Amino acid sequence: MLRIDDLTCRIGGRTLMEGARLSVPSGAKVGLVGRNGAGKTTLLRLIAGELQPDAGHIVVPRRARVAVMSQQAPGGPESLLEAVLAADGERSRLLAEAQSEADSHRMGEIHARLADMDAHGAPARAATILAGLGFPEAAQSGPCAALSGGLRMRIALARVLFADSDLLLLDEPSNHLDLESTLWLESYLASHSGTLILVSHDRRLLDRVTRRTVHLTGGRLDSYRGGYSIFERTLRERRQSQRRSDARLAGQRRRMTAFIERFRAKATKARQAQSRIKMLERLELGVPVIIETPVNFDFPEPENLPPPVLTLDRAAVGYGDGAAVLTGLDLRIDMDDRMALVGRNGNGKSTLARLLAGRLEVSAGTVRRARKLRIGYFAQHQTEELDLAASGYRHLARLEADTPEPRLRAHLGRFGFSGDAADVPAGRLSGGEKARLLLALMSRSSPHMLILDEPTNHLDIEAREAFAAALNAFSGAVVLITHDAHLIALCAERLYLVADGTCRPFDGDVDAYMAWSLTTEAKPKAGSRTTGRQKESRRDVRRRAADARAGLARLRRQIGDAEAGLEAVGAEKAEMERRLADPAVYDGPPDVLSELLKRQGEIARRFAEAEARWLAAQEALEAARISTS
Repeated sequence: MLRIDDLTCRIGGRTLMEGARLSVPSGAKVGLVGRNGAGKTTLLRLIAGELQPDAGHIVVPRRARVAVMSQQAPGGPESLLEAVLAADGERSRLLAEAQSEADSHRMGEIHARLADMDAHGAPARAATILAGLGFPEAAQSGPCAALSGGLRMRIALARVLFADSDLLLLDEPSNHLDLESTLWLESYLASHSGTLILVSHDRRLLDRVTRRTVHLTGGRLDSYRGGYSIFERTLRERRQSQRRSDARLAGQRRRMTAFIERFRAKATKARQAQSRIKMLERLELGVPVIIETPVNFDFPEPENLPPPVLTLDRAAVGYGDGAAVLTGLDLRIDMDDRMALVGRNGNGKSTLARLLAGRLEVSAGTVRRARKLRIGYFAQHQTEELDLAASGYRHLARLEADTPEPRLRAHLGRFGFSGDAADVPAGRLSGGEKARLLLALMSRSSPHMLILDEPTNHLDIEAREAFAAALNAFSGAVVLITHDAHLIALCAERLYLVADGTCRPFDGDVDAYMAWSLTTEAKPKAGSRTTGRQKESRRDVRRRAADARAGLARLRRQIGDAEAGLEAVGAEKAEMERRLADPAVYDGPPDVLSELLKRQGEIARRFAEAEARWLAAQEALEAARISTS
C-alpha cells in the first residue's frame, strides 16, 4: 500500500528525515511515534501529497483513496450531518448528477454505483460516527458554526472516518475527545478494514489499534512488530543489549591493551602482540541506539496543611443568571488526594474544575478553602493566552516581579527550560513546550493543589510518562481531567463521575469505569437517576474487574519470579565475565580456561532461557491487560 525509498525532507533548514525507508502492506495498522518535532505530521503530509520531499520517493497505488484529517474544522451553516455526508465526494457528485441527468442509461449507471456504495445507508453511518464522537441525535441537525473550535475538530475527525478510504492517515485524533469518545474511536479503528497510519501520544489507543510501530528518530524510520508497549519494551531491551555489548567490547579492548603493553618488547610474544594491535584497530563499539534527552517535570513541594483543604457542601454552580450546571455537590479534598473527574464532555467537568480553582463562585451551598491554600490551575485552552513574543523567563518575571532572576530560572529548569531554552519566545515553542511552560507558570507559587484540565494534549508519550512520575512524586492534592486512561491509571486513586447535573464517587478503577461506560444498559439517561437494574450491572462489572485484577496479580507474580531468576543468572554471568576479563587466566593452565569457557556457555544458555521466560510473562501480562480493558 505504501513504500518510502531514500526519503529526505528539510523544513526551515532543519533535516527531519534523511534516507528514510519504509514499506507498509495493505491492511496494516501502523502507529507512528517519535518525539515532538521529529517530523511525524510532516511525514503524513508528505504521504498525502500536501508536501514534496527534497529527495527520494513515496509510492502509493495510483487508484488508492487516501484520507487525511483536515486541520481546518468545518464552521459553516450546514448541519453536522450534512458536513459529514459531504466528505464522500463521489456520493455527493452522483446524487447531484442524478438530479439533473435525463439519459436513462446514465441514470441506470448512477443508481447502480450508488447501490454498490450503499449510498442510501450513508446518513445512518454518518449519524453513528457522530454519536460515537459525542454528538447525540438532537445535536446532529444543528449548524457547525454554533460549535466551539474543539467540537468542530470532532466534526473534522468524523468526516475523515466517514470517507471511504484505502489509506487512512490520522494525526492525534483523540486530542479533542473525552474518555468515552476515545473508547469508541478505539473500537472503530480496530475494525477498520483499510490501511491505517496513526500518530498519537495516547499509548492505550496505540496498543489497542496498531499491530506495528514505526519510530521516527534521528531522521530514519525504524519499524517494530507490535503495539506501543511491545515497541517500548523492545527498544529498552535493545538499549540494554547495546550497553552489555559495549561493556563486553570495552573489556576485550582492556585485555588486548594489557597484553600489548606487557609483551610488546618480548621477542617471543612480539608476533602475538602485533596481531592483537591489528585486532584492536578493528574492534569498535556498537552503533548506538539513539537515546533522546528525557523531558523534565518537577513540581515544587508545598508545606503541609491540616485536612481538609477544600470542601463543597450541597453546592451549585453555573454561569451568570442561567440555570445551574451542577447541583448537590458534596466533596472533600485532602492534601494526599489523587482524584480524576470522568464523564462525557459537556457534563460539567471543566465547570467543576473552575469552581474548585476559584474561577467560579457557587450559586447555592457553600465552598470552604483552607486559609493558606494555594491552587495551581491548568486549563486546556490557556496556550491561546501566551504572549508569543515573550520568552518563558519573561512570562514568569511578569508574574513574579519581586523574585530574583536565579530563582525564576531555576524554577523554569524544573520543567525543561534550562539555559538558553528559557529565553526562547513562546511563538517558537512547540505545543508540548508551551504546555510545559504553562505548567511551570501555574506551579510557580508551590501550590498545595493541582487542578489539571487536559494537561497532556500536546505532550508526547515519553513526556507523559515523566509527567505522571512528577505527579506521583508531588505531595499535594491532584484533581485530574484527561481522556488519557493510562494517565488516570497511573495517577488517580479515586474517580468521580460528573453526570446528570451532579458529581458523585465512582466505585471502581479506570478499567471498571471504561467497562461500565461501554455497557449500554448501564448508561444513565440525562436527568434520570440510576435504576436498580443499572446498579446490578455495575456490580457485575466490578466483579469482572476484580476477577481480572486477580488474574493480573498472578501474572505479575510470575513476572517477579522470572525477574528474580533472571537476576540470579545475570549475577553468575557477570561474575564469569569478570573472571574471563582477567589477563592472568589466559596465561594459566589451558584446562582451567577451557572449563571457564564451558561454564560461560552453560550460563549463557541458562540466561537466554530465563530471559525468554521473563519475556513470555511480560507478553502474557500485556495480552491480559488488553483483553480486560
